[in-house]
This record gives sequence, structure tokens and C-alpha cells, in this order.
Amino acid sequence: MEFDRDTIVYGSYEMVQEIATYLLERTGIRPRCGIICGSGLGCLADQLTEVDSFDYDTIPHFPVSTVAGHRGRLVFGRLGDVPVVCMQGRFHYYEGYSLAKCSMPVRVMRLVGCTHLIATNAAGAINSQYRVGDIMLIRDHINLMGFAGNCPLLGPNDDRFGPRFLGMAKAYEPELLSVAKQVAHRMPGMDEILREGVYCCVGGPNFETVAEGRLLELLGVDAIGMSTVHEIITARHCGMTCFAFSLITNMCTMSYDEEEEHCHETFVDVGRQLEGRICELVTRVVASIGDSEST
Repeated sequence: MEFDRDTIVYGSYEMVQEIATYLLERTGIRPRCGIICGSGLGCLADQLTEVDSFDYDTIPHFPVSTVAGHRGRLVFGRLGDVPVVCMQGRFHYYEGYSLAKCSMPVRVMRLVGCTHLIATNAAGAINSQYRVGDIMLIRDHINLMGFAGNCPLLGPNDDRFGPRFLGMAKAYEPELLSVAKQVAHRMPGMDEILREGVYCCVGGPNFETVAEGRLLELLGVDAIGMSTVHEIITARHCGMTCFAFSLITNMCTMSYDEEEEHCHETFVDVGRQLEGRICELVTRVVASIGDSEST
């Protein structure tokens, strides 16, 4: 099947539908839940059964991930008994993509049938009570880039995706947060590393200055990353139910007397060390989604 990349408007409903049709014609999986795997968390996709995978560079109109630790493929399969689709590698604003392009795959997930989105990320902790290796369930976010007028929903609105204006007061589904906490309490050792907090997305790729970190702390931010917020906005725009968490891979530098130590390879290693617990947490949350949709 040939695609003319020059005659279709990027990000349009027709383009996203074209991608969805391309994928659905090549897999028998009809996913209920989309999962975005952050840096070092690609192990989630490796847990799937009945797998059909698509490298990003083979999917029409798809961007390509350029970040180490992001494999760059879309994986359809089953997580337990629930059909899902996983992004092994996401797209970031600092790679040169617009926020709309970064989050376009979320719309693809919606048009292939997903009703839920689970987003994971690696993040730096602002909250001094956190430690490297903690898992922070995201209860809310601060859209700092949106304050500057940069939003994935900029431009004409297509009502086939969602409404022009949408509320974000419950962007992260309280019921799924509750399920995740209940699940975690039944997992040995999880109580010691589980947190719940506010996430903030910055543009990157540079890390924040000490002054910026202190400002975000005053605003009530617990952890900082370079993704997720625009994906959640896009998912909520098209009516998806959302759940997200951050793996704390480093402590933000909050004093000029501290030695700044940020290494992407270290962040990926933290994810690998906790991949068993992370996969179990996501698997159980996904199972609860499957149970809720079957009743």
C-alpha cells in the first residue's frame, strides 16, 4: 500500500485514520489500552504475548525516536488477557518535533480502539523526601510549556478528535490511581518506594538550573521530566482515560554547593533495575481496566 506523504495534512484526522487503518490491516489485536514506555522502561512491551510489532520508520507518517534507550517501535499484543499497544520509545520536543507531532501517536492509539492510556516516564525529583528508585504515581501536572502558549492542541480543532475546550481537573483518573495504590500495597517492598505527586514537563534537553528547580518547588512540583503532559492532554482531548507514573531516576540539583550529576545512561539503568516491579504494577492496572470494561 503506497502513501503520498506530500498530499495529506500532517496531524489531520484523515492522516491519523490512514495510520490506524495501515496498522489494523496488519494485526488481529484490537487494543483497549495504549502504553507509552519511557526511558529504560521498554521492558513493558517485552512482556506482551501474541505480538505484532512495527518499527516506527515503517509506519506511514510516523516520526522516528532519536533517544538512546528508546527502541522505536509500536508493539501490539496481550498483557495478561488484555489487548494493548505499546510505544517502545516516544518523541520529545527537544528532538525538534512540535508538541502536536510528539503526541500524534496517542490519537493513533485512540483510532485503533484504545479507551485508556498509561504513560510512564523517567523523572528527576524536586521533592527532597523522594529517593532514586521511587515510583511516583502522577495525580496532577503543571503544564509549564502551556503557560508559554505551547500546546499540542494549537490550531484549528477537529471535532472528530474532541472538543475545542476541555477540562483538565481530573486528567489522571482517580479510580485508576486508587487501583494502583491498592495493587502496590499487595506487592512486597512497594510501600517503601511508592509516592504520589505532581509532575511538570520542561522542554529540555538541558536540565533545569538551581533557580528553576527552586521555583518549581515553590509551585508544588514533586518531579520534573520532558514528556507525558502533552500526551495526556491529547489523550483527554479524544476522550481517553489516563493513568501515569514517573520512575525517579535522579535528584534535581537544588543547591549551588551540590555536584550536578545527570547521566541518561544512569537513568536507563535505574529502569532496568526496577523493571520487574514496574511490569507487575502496570500488568495489574491493565488487568483492572480489562475487568472494568468486561462488566
